[in-house]
Amino acid sequence: MAEITQREAGQTPPPLKVGEKTGSLNEVHDGDTTAGVGELSFEESTRGGLGRHLGVFSTIFLIIGRIIGTGIFSTPSSVTTSAGSVGAALLLWTLGLLLASAGLCVWLELGCMMPRSGGEKVYLEAVYREPKLLITVIFAVQAVALGFTAQGCIVFASNVVVAAGKKATEWEERGIAIAVIVFITLLHTFLPGWGVRGMNFIGVIKVIVLLFIVITGWVVLSGRVSSVKDPYASFYNSFAGSATNSNLYATALFKVLNSYAGWSNAAYVLNEIKNPVRTLKIAAPIGLFICGTLYLLANVAYYAAATPEEIANSGVTVASYFMGKVFGAAAKRALSVLIAISAFGNVLTVTFTQSRVNQELAKEGVIPFPKFWASNWPFGSPSAGLLLHFIPSFIIIVAIPFGDAYSFILDLEGYPASVINFLVVAGLFYLRWSAKDVHRPFRVWWPVAFFFMIGQAFQLVAPFIRPPGGKGDTSLPYWLSSVVGIGVLFLGLVYWMFWQRVLPAIQNYYLVPEHTVLSDGTTVVVYQKYEKSE
Repeated sequence: MAEITQREAGQTPPPLKVGEKTGSLNEVHDGDTTAGVGELSFEESTRGGLGRHLGVFSTIFLIIGRIIGTGIFSTPSSVTTSAGSVGAALLLWTLGLLLASAGLCVWLELGCMMPRSGGEKVYLEAVYREPKLLITVIFAVQAVALGFTAQGCIVFASNVVVAAGKKATEWEERGIAIAVIVFITLLHTFLPGWGVRGMNFIGVIKVIVLLFIVITGWVVLSGRVSSVKDPYASFYNSFAGSATNSNLYATALFKVLNSYAGWSNAAYVLNEIKNPVRTLKIAAPIGLFICGTLYLLANVAYYAAATPEEIANSGVTVASYFMGKVFGAAAKRALSVLIAISAFGNVLTVTFTQSRVNQELAKEGVIPFPKFWASNWPFGSPSAGLLLHFIPSFIIIVAIPFGDAYSFILDLEGYPASVINFLVVAGLFYLRWSAKDVHRPFRVWWPVAFFFMIGQAFQLVAPFIRPPGGKGDTSLPYWLSSVVGIGVLFLGLVYWMFWQRVLPAIQNYYLVPEHTVLSDGTTVVVYQKYEKSE
């Protein structure tokens, strides 16, 4: 139990000498105190970086800052359009919260059992060990290629323009978006402490904004707002007009789940969380509970001020429509400022966590030039991991034209993420059987895990159900983003085949993992080529 005790205490292993080669301690047997993962041991994976600097408060707002982006301010309109009724829409928001809660319980068991940064990377490596590195490479291609934050940057830019009361060209909005991703990357690189303070501060603002909407909804329901003649009009026949097509519900549920995305955010940075097991068990449920409660109450507030038809026709500005109807036109501009701040905070948080995932992948040696991408130079922050996150985000902002193509690119992440989540929850059941004596500080009730598994299976099938008229949200084929998403995962398989099988066979060498310690204490796996003897 010594290893678990050290982890729960948040202790940092003693430093190694620069260049020192270390062994791997990751064989798993029944009776071990931990499930081994990857090539690096727990002690190796937690060395270097900023150390444990995130407490319960910061971890809570790491989750809140990721979940509350712009979805709750815009998504209810499209969910209402698809569901067809208030009752059906509210049930979907409730179902989304239940699925997110079930997923969180799965991630809590795995995260407390293996409290190290990387999230799904760690859990997949613990289960899918053969062929060696295959699952890590597939996850790496998906995480690096689709881990961009371009959408948040563009949403910030468009809302800043609205708040300023001006019209901007597409390239002017792109310029603002580029400035956002550059600023945030530099902030997390050179002033990492201020980056965390910024995430916490904006997270508090997000909660206050949603609380304001919720309280305003209560005032509307009390009948004290003259601009709303009947605040209960949406609730008299709440299920009237509900959709009958399964694809419409699937589309709406996808949007709801995307609005809840981020409940797993703390799992990506456990190396930087104080007393990680205890903190994760406290912070993660609190963060999701706050967001889920505010989401459901905010939807009730929207329906109190407007009918389902009005909300459905409000487009992506349902929160602005709500504010305008209750407070007048000036409130719309004020809300645009707050939505811009929320989008900025979302980019700030995603950039923080995604850069850590990139660094963990580099430390495993699956990314070319691993010692560069795993570096914490110059201030202890994962500067190269931040750069690796910046590059695809910058390319999306600059190179992809607005419209259907842009929406298509942003939709790509959804399907591969569902595949990864399904593999993770399936892996949980496998570990319950293959490593049943591993210490688990938290255990999810298996029906809850199975419920989440069913939800992920539904998300794998639903995108291929034909929608009414055969058309999705864009002019492109409704199934195309899912097929291309599968293609991204397949690229990971192709990359692994060439790196691990084809090139070694052609050039007559084999790969040997060597563990090297960088100047900042970070341990990196470098795969060295050795010529095969005749």
